[in-house]
Amino acid sequence: MLVLNLTVIGLAITFEPIPFTAFALILSSARGVHKAALFLAGWILSLAVVIALTLAATGNQAPKSGTAPSEALLAVRIAVGAVLLAIAARRRRSMGRPKEPKDPPRWQTGMDTMSPWFALVLGPLVQPWGLIAAGVAVITEATLDSWQSALAFVYFVLLSAGTYLVVVLYALARPEQTQRAITSVRAWISGHTDQAIIVISLVLGVWLIVDSAYLLAT
Repeated sequence: MLVLNLTVIGLAITFEPIPFTAFALILSSARGVHKAALFLAGWILSLAVVIALTLAATGNQAPKSGTAPSEALLAVRIAVGAVLLAIAARRRRSMGRPKEPKDPPRWQTGMDTMSPWFALVLGPLVQPWGLIAAGVAVITEATLDSWQSALAFVYFVLLSAGTYLVVVLYALARPEQTQRAITSVRAWISGHTDQAIIVISLVLGVWLIVDSAYLLAT
């Protein structure tokens, strides 16, 4: 069940549109492939740190099923799922309404002169931490006691960064084709950001609530 939960959450993270927009802007800038690779490194490193800190906080001991700590963790997962459903509902209500123009973040105005090290830091900063919180809620019920569980955590990190990893590798092999593809993807995201966030938040929110409620009931 751990692998299935991590798969659902990892897919939600890797397809979240807003972080990918930041990644696409970096990749399209001067020396974009180099900076995008560092962005990806920061993304992966931060996920690894989150997993390590979570395991350290739990003492690498999963709570026994049916105990108060186990039920509390399931309640946290339900709460995270409820927050995701609220995000989906809020986005749905805002669709079609005129949006106030906002100035782009300061870092976007100097993409070509951005330091590669800033790209490294930006990776963790733009991650969808609400979705990662769902991953933390699942990891708290796991232990790193075998190569299978270690492999499950590595799988989660790579899956969460999968979209970015594939694009960076493709950009190294075919930079011109990648730039054309990135332009098309950015155009699609610009017109479908709300829909993508609604679907991702709705699916993951329902999954967390239903799965956790079932475990509580049984």
